[in-house]
Amino acid sequence: MRKPVDALAVAMMVLLCMSWGFQQITIKVAAAGISPIMQAGLRSIIATLLLLVWAQARRIPLFGRDGTLAGGLAAGVLFAGEFVFIYAGLAYTTASRMVVFVYLAPCLTALGLQWFVPGERLNAGQWTGVALAFLGLALAFADGFSTAAGATLLGDVFGAIAALLWAATTVLVRSTKLTSASAAKTLFYQLAVSAALLPLVSMMVGEAGVSALTPKVVASLVYQGVIVAFASYLAWFWLLTRYLAGRLSVFSFLTPLFGVAFGVIFLSERLSATFIGAALLVGAGIVLVNRPTKKS
Repeated sequence: MRKPVDALAVAMMVLLCMSWGFQQITIKVAAAGISPIMQAGLRSIIATLLLLVWAQARRIPLFGRDGTLAGGLAAGVLFAGEFVFIYAGLAYTTASRMVVFVYLAPCLTALGLQWFVPGERLNAGQWTGVALAFLGLALAFADGFSTAAGATLLGDVFGAIAALLWAATTVLVRSTKLTSASAAKTLFYQLAVSAALLPLVSMMVGEAGVSALTPKVVASLVYQGVIVAFASYLAWFWLLTRYLAGRLSVFSFLTPLFGVAFGVIFLSERLSATFIGAALLVGAGIVLVNRPTKKS
């Protein structure tokens, strides 16, 4: 039986949110030597290899027939698409803006679960959260139009599409046989499919690929593959097997705020007052949507 969040879970969730928020910074840094979509592909390749080693060491079966193949492949395609839009979008918008748009996903997930997973319903407070998040999205888009003649608009749109794909992946996992698969196998489908597809997409769109493997570029890629795609995702799934998911999810609002802070600190990105307000609304909306409901 899953238990309420304790001090260990709180500490782990704060660290995970920091790592996810910082990832947008490393994508920007690595772009100096590796084109964006190729970065995503290499990240998935690194994480897939590590997951295979980890599963072998823990004797976790990844290739047995259990009826999850179709759903797993679909989840992998959605996962790959999500990172195509995140990595490509960062060429057109700032890291701090991207992380806020991507983390609209929890609100979109709540909407999707209500429609496709029996028993999932939003209460009045959660609907208020959805409204706040979309108000924040509207303000952020308006800010993009007024910033350098809308120079960030395409990247902002890509971020919103990535959020939609992330939400679709979560709903797919919850509404198919993947919901009964091990966390490692579900993650393996997503990493392996994206590892195969993303380098091909990079070549199809004419990216330069790997051009300069400087220490900063290599360190940024290693961070994405080892810390985020492998370690943090496994830690997240481990938490989900032991703690109440709704109470863990409330912490995800920290990720956009960490992303904004890291963008300002490490990339000297400037934020308008309008966008700061938009980010706060999105964060507030995510909190309300993910807040656990009281039992009657």
